[in-house]
Amino acid sequence: MKEKAGNTIKLVIFTAILGAFAGAVIWVFLKGVALGADLLWNELWQITGIPYPAIAVCALLGLICGVIRKRFGDYPEELPVVMKKIKKDKYYDYKPMAVILVMAFIPLIIGSSVGPEAGLTGIIAALCYWVGDNVSFAKNDTASFSEIGEALTLGQLFHSPLFGILAVEESEEGEGIKAPGMSKGSKLLLYGISTASGFLVIEVLNSLFGEAMEGFPSFEEATVQRADYLMLIVYIITGLVLYHLFELSEKLTGEMGKRIPPVLRETLCGIVIGVAVAFFPMVMFSGEEQMSKLMGSYMLYAWPVLMGIALLKVFMTAFCINFGMKGGHFFPLIYASTCMGYAISFLVFKDPAPHAAFAAASITAALFGAQLKKPFAAALLLLLCFPVRILFWIFLCAVIGAQIAQTAQAARAERIKNTEADT
Repeated sequence: MKEKAGNTIKLVIFTAILGAFAGAVIWVFLKGVALGADLLWNELWQITGIPYPAIAVCALLGLICGVIRKRFGDYPEELPVVMKKIKKDKYYDYKPMAVILVMAFIPLIIGSSVGPEAGLTGIIAALCYWVGDNVSFAKNDTASFSEIGEALTLGQLFHSPLFGILAVEESEEGEGIKAPGMSKGSKLLLYGISTASGFLVIEVLNSLFGEAMEGFPSFEEATVQRADYLMLIVYIITGLVLYHLFELSEKLTGEMGKRIPPVLRETLCGIVIGVAVAFFPMVMFSGEEQMSKLMGSYMLYAWPVLMGIALLKVFMTAFCINFGMKGGHFFPLIYASTCMGYAISFLVFKDPAPHAAFAAASITAALFGAQLKKPFAAALLLLLCFPVRILFWIFLCAVIGAQIAQTAQAARAERIKNTEADT
């Protein structure tokens, strides 16, 4: 009994230390990205007075990414790939950790239209497996510790610990698979411990050295009127259109990217990103700062401009991912959906202000419901920037989006099956 209690205490202490360390890594990475982007797009630009040196730096960094990718492999891996390897294979290779770090860092500082979640989850997963291979106490539960690290990373980035847990525990690739040596109840307890220690370390670092990441701004309030209920079907359809547009853009840019030789592809992407940031900054970066600016000055934009930003943002996210400046797509698509919500509010209502938050939330929920196929996780994700009081409507739109996407996916699979049977 004493031995079991002692092991439990050791496990709790180890998990708290692991969470604190992961939190510190997340903070240092995000702080480095903020400083690097500021150096490139503020300091260098102010010194020269023209954007062209920054564009040249983006081209050079794109070239470097291409060379590294050709030499060491395609990193960072996208979030579903990382989660699948941990859930299914029970392993994530930590040997290319330095490569993952560099390849996750460069796209973010040059302004690629991607979020940090893909690179950071790969980095934390690699660190957890390194710990598992080098700390005898952790060897039996390395896969579980990596899942805990993933949950902490996603929870911190999206300011929603529950989303982090759901995203990991309900991933399709790992449903029904349990890490050996640790029950689900024990794992949930350790999620809480690691998350608390990680958030504590990040808060201490923020208070000492300033925020590492600005984070998504939140809509303070969302009034729901009768007209908003009538517009729900329009918002859901719009979210599904954006979802299909992203899928189509990924397919198109993926085919284009395969036809361009490595290194040249990444260099070209760096040039495109540099030009876009210099002349169309509202379309680039992950979206947090741009969304903050949008919420403060949306009345200055005409609805076609807002709609154009949304559509171009969706395409540029797919373009950056498939042309080598890789990262996550959650942040950019939240921003794109919000732009579209503002655009439709301008188009339909004389006074768009009372309707914009509900429109943006509904569109974003339908999009992520269709993409994640996990409505509750999608709803928790959107509490990042939308009020709790409209959580029911967010969840409803996510459910409908998920159901429609699943039905369409099943019908498409059935058609393919019938076609193959006929041939």
